[in-house]
Amino acid sequence: MTDLTRRDALAAAAFAAVATALPAWAQDRTAVADVAAWDLREIYPDDASWDAARKAVLTKIPSLAKYKGTLGTGADALAAALVAQSDLARDSARVSTYAALKSDADLRVSANQEKLAQVADMFTALSEAVSWTSPEILTLGKAKIEGYLAANTTLATRFDVYLADTLRQAPHTLSPEGEVLLAGTGAPFAGPGDVRELLVGSDIPWPTITLSTGKAVRLDDQAYTLNRDAPVRADRKAVFDAFWAEYGKFKSSLGAAYLAHVKADIYQAKARKYPTSLAAALSERNVPERVYRTLVTEANAGLPQLHHYFEVRRKMLGLPDMAYYDIYPPIVSLDRKVTIPEMRTTVLEAVKPLGPEYVALLGASTAKKWMDPLPRPGKKAGAYMNPGAYDVHPYLLLNLGENYEGMTTFAHEWGHAMHTLLANKTQVYEKADYPIFLAEIASTCNELLLAAYMVAKAKTKQEKLFYLGQQLESIRGTFYRQTMFAEFELAVHDKAEAGEGLSGERFTALYLDLLKRYHGPKVAIDPAYAAEWAYIPHFYTSFYVYQYATCVSAASYFAHSILNGGAKERDTYLTMLKSGGSDYPTEILKRAGLDMASPVPYRAVVATFKDTLDQVEALIG
Repeated sequence: MTDLTRRDALAAAAFAAVATALPAWAQDRTAVADVAAWDLREIYPDDASWDAARKAVLTKIPSLAKYKGTLGTGADALAAALVAQSDLARDSARVSTYAALKSDADLRVSANQEKLAQVADMFTALSEAVSWTSPEILTLGKAKIEGYLAANTTLATRFDVYLADTLRQAPHTLSPEGEVLLAGTGAPFAGPGDVRELLVGSDIPWPTITLSTGKAVRLDDQAYTLNRDAPVRADRKAVFDAFWAEYGKFKSSLGAAYLAHVKADIYQAKARKYPTSLAAALSERNVPERVYRTLVTEANAGLPQLHHYFEVRRKMLGLPDMAYYDIYPPIVSLDRKVTIPEMRTTVLEAVKPLGPEYVALLGASTAKKWMDPLPRPGKKAGAYMNPGAYDVHPYLLLNLGENYEGMTTFAHEWGHAMHTLLANKTQVYEKADYPIFLAEIASTCNELLLAAYMVAKAKTKQEKLFYLGQQLESIRGTFYRQTMFAEFELAVHDKAEAGEGLSGERFTALYLDLLKRYHGPKVAIDPAYAAEWAYIPHFYTSFYVYQYATCVSAASYFAHSILNGGAKERDTYLTMLKSGGSDYPTEILKRAGLDMASPVPYRAVVATFKDTLDQVEALIG
């Protein structure tokens, strides 16, 4: 997964010139044969060079003030201002990337954490230095900006997307004084999320239970995720009963925190003259509301397939009935070691339908010192691709297990890296960065191609069932579950905007209704489990999770067309990746033949789910 939130924040201030302080990765264990360790010297030769670059950025920031008040004097003046800001932000992104990579190499090294603090200060100074730009551009008016674009090649080739988007946002941009006031709400409006984080992280007295193995487990959020798929059914039930009961005890406090967050969304939407919170959230990337609402409609239309999957799962697990705590254990296990060199070889074979250009670039890139693949003490957890050093290349943090899950992570993150490489090669810096709405398509498409390859090459029924089961779980978790979350968010905001009274108890009731509808009448759900809404931290980044569902839908559409088509379908997909951020994401996908406001992509992923389920049933008889 790639997280572009910080890049997007700076892009808004500095014209898609993004500053990435993403989680990233460190030096690899050299004991692993044929696994290259990354080399940060490609960004800066050493820490002294990095510090010199950081100080150079800080020295240049005050010079940006000289452009204030000059943008209306001519196209060349506007171009000079935007080039100065963008080039400085580009340097800042490189500084940030190095600091993030160094920091996450070993979180125990305080000197590297201090680098991140210095980067944060640098970005604050840069953001403040360019905050006047958009309001001043808007005073020029559409006609003058369009004249400038026609008269100046730099504006037309590097900043056309930024300028068009700034003009589009004009009705929702306040006066300079209003923007300052609204900017000041950032810290207090973050309060509800901070409250939730503190409650969950330190104040809730998480219960301890004893599993059938005799192991005592303190059930905080992390332990819940590690034990919810316990092989013994009684253990799974005990985990769910204890964990959700504890969340339920705090539903009033957690409900008050979430309601405060929702009210902050409503306030901001009204301040910017949007009709709804959803419209405000989607406007950032100009995503039509129809996309969100069509996703929800089509996911609901596809629920019979999900309900049928739960019945097949029950049979394969050998259960007399199906409960909510039975959705996580694997239906088939496969104890097969996959080394990292084997992962690389297999993924290169699996993505051959993407053509020789893609395979050659992926092969060359995975052979270089760009990733840190294995876990070790002190290294940041998780898996990410850091795209921030445009003039260098992406870096990858991977904490891989030597199994199929590790191989899917390898394929996924390198899908992100390939998206970045292709976009950077094709687009100028200001138009290379792609938003989250597109980001998960390339990574998920790689996963789907890998799954299809592994199913085709499977030598036993057990092996084939394992790969098919993994694919089913991926779609369940990414398409159906994330859409359920999206529907919950929409219902809560709609009710709040209508003036209905809301509370933790009401949120629980709404969520229980969704759990029952999405899981069907044959999956028993204890009402206490509906406290799960309070467990989802993504709800404090409103209307975000739906993009995981749209991305897997688009990826399913493209993977199917690539596997069943030819060069035309492949090249259409690659052209989409190369487009980067050169247009609004839904427009980029339209040019690739996919309208995300239509039912087509969502029906594609449901069809993939059904086809996969049919293959499972054919194998089990």
